[in-house]
Amino acid sequence: MDYDEAVLIDLIRQQSLKLGDFVLASGKKAKYYLDCRKVTLDPQGANQIAAGILDLLGHALPDAIGGMAIGADPISAATITLAGQRGLSLKGFIVRKESKQHGTGRDVEGPVESGMSAVIVEDVVTTGGSAIKAIEKAEAFGLKVREVIAIVDRLEGGKEAFAERGYPLRTLLTIRDFGLEP
Repeated sequence: MDYDEAVLIDLIRQQSLKLGDFVLASGKKAKYYLDCRKVTLDPQGANQIAAGILDLLGHALPDAIGGMAIGADPISAATITLAGQRGLSLKGFIVRKESKQHGTGRDVEGPVESGMSAVIVEDVVTTGGSAIKAIEKAEAFGLKVREVIAIVDRLEGGKEAFAERGYPLRTLLTIRDFGLEP
């Protein structure tokens, strides 16, 4: 499957974009809400997102891709699945919101090891807070995070927050692709 930006925009517009009054995870108030789980967990949406991320990465694949549970999980899973179907080597990982109190007690789960290069994925970026926490935990584990890739940037400071910490943000879309302004 090839990435088609128009198809992804249409899927998000139909399934994820809600207009009204909302409070976001960042605490900010907004006139729209993007519930991208409805698209990341849809077969066509998952394939479009995975193909778009693989296109963004090109030949410069990291060793692994992952992010904060649970929003990043379907993105990571779709991307590593499509990578595998294309014969590409790409592992996935999950960053726990809270350390588990049993077993290994790890914050990062998956077939990854210290020293591997990694990309953090996110569904929607507002201020970047969730992905920054994922970066901190991934790096504490020993992963070498090189960038953040998101489905949609709300254009509300996330890109700048990542840049201040030395991480570029690349996205498949911005809120302007839906005719909205930050």
